[in-house]
Amino acid sequence: MLECDKKKKIIDKFKVHEKDTGSASVQIALMTERINYLTRHFKIHKKDHHSRQGLLKLISKRRKLLNYLKENNIKQYQEIVEKLNLRK
Repeated sequence: MLECDKKKKIIDKFKVHEKDTGSASVQIALMTERINYLTRHFKIHKKDHHSRQGLLKLISKRRKLLNYLKENNIKQYQEIVEKLNLRK
């Protein structure tokens, strides 16, 4: 799980306005951090299939948010993909 200070840093980096904690870009950044953590976890714990199912759901949610951002704000989509080093 994400520590409180790390989560605050991510929110500060990707927020759209001062009190923003739930915009699409912030959610994508938080999900990406969690996905990266789980990916490292699975390199050690290869048989943790229950958590793997959660990872797949998380990836699907992030993909949906990225598609939403791509449709509604292409500039912000390109910025977040570049900052997070995502493939698309």
